[in-house]
Amino acid sequence: MPAPAVKRRPSRAARPRWRRRKSARPEEIIHAALEVFAERGFAATKLADVARKAGVTKGTIYLYFENKEALFKALIRETIVPVIAQGEALAKSFTGTARDLFEKLVRDYWRLVGETALAGIPRLMIAEAGNFPELARFYYEEVVTRGHRLMSGVLERGIKAGEFRKVDLAVATKLAMSPLMHAVVARKAFAHCMPEGFDVARYLDTHIDLYLHGISK
Repeated sequence: MPAPAVKRRPSRAARPRWRRRKSARPEEIIHAALEVFAERGFAATKLADVARKAGVTKGTIYLYFENKEALFKALIRETIVPVIAQGEALAKSFTGTARDLFEKLVRDYWRLVGETALAGIPRLMIAEAGNFPELARFYYEEVVTRGHRLMSGVLERGIKAGEFRKVDLAVATKLAMSPLMHAVVARKAFAHCMPEGFDVARYLDTHIDLYLHGISK
């Protein structure tokens, strides 16, 4: 009677070294999308590019995101919006002066956005907002408006405490934030054209100093 066949296990080389957790796929796709969007812009990015970067099939992306616009919105909500939420939590618990809170928020924004891959998103929006008004509106409502509301609250806090003089809050808020947007764009796009270079630390120090001296009583 012949011996029963022995079922062979696949060799170590034949078995996959690891198995991607299904729950991790959306996060991996969003991480890949950040790189591709920042490098190519929204218009030029194809979902196939993102799939290739994430190591998944294009069909896998459609399991989690309806289209490229939905993926981009998820990217914003999962990356930049949490930075603003962190600032809101800080402002709520902060017990120091409004001056100190202003400086910390400015430096934290640069550390969490300006010095990371997230810097590519504000640059992308500035470049392509005119071509994609619906996405621009989404970004403005989810990021810009919320960020301005946070900074406006800090300025109002300083005015009530007698640290800052009364100013037009809407305009003063924009003037507080605009230099950060300039730094995000200039550091990447024009730093190599500047004979003096772009010293971010000196730039932030000067912005904070000039702004606070201008608004203080």
